[in-house]
Amino acid sequence: MIDKLDLLSKEELKELVRIYAKNIYALDGVWFQSVEEKNGMDEAMLHDKNAWIKFARTEAKRIKNFLSLPDMAGLEGLEKALAIRFSALSNPSVSLFREGDSLIYRINECRVQSARKSKGMPFHPCASVGFIEHDGFARVIDERIVTEMISCYPDITDRECACCWKFTLKQS
Repeated sequence: MIDKLDLLSKEELKELVRIYAKNIYALDGVWFQSVEEKNGMDEAMLHDKNAWIKFARTEAKRIKNFLSLPDMAGLEGLEKALAIRFSALSNPSVSLFREGDSLIYRINECRVQSARKSKGMPFHPCASVGFIEHDGFARVIDERIVTEMISCYPDITDRECACCWKFTLKQS
């Protein structure tokens, strides 16, 4: 039997990966909005936090394995992993750069907030869930990594981006 993926070009495979990354956000939004509509934002946020605790760890483990990263991969490993996680591949504009002894991950334009805005919905209050997601992902890559939220709705401190996260390797 022929694997259908073998029939696709490199460019087609790259586009398919981006489509699947967008699909993850779409699925996340669909279930979240269903709970939000029926039971309100607080209930939806409770389930969102629980889902991201598990999903972030699963995603990080799979990417860590894919990249053959060591257990203590440091900021170098995190940088490689963040660059290919679904949010980096699906959001319209993401920046990943070093700033001193830290790694900065900025989502300049967020697919989730843009979709909610286009539907006339209030922004998703993602700061608490975002912390769970980013910290959980980073700590799987290297348990010594400390995550700090720089800016994320509703705690916006940088109007130039949708959200911004800072990762630093804890000194022992």
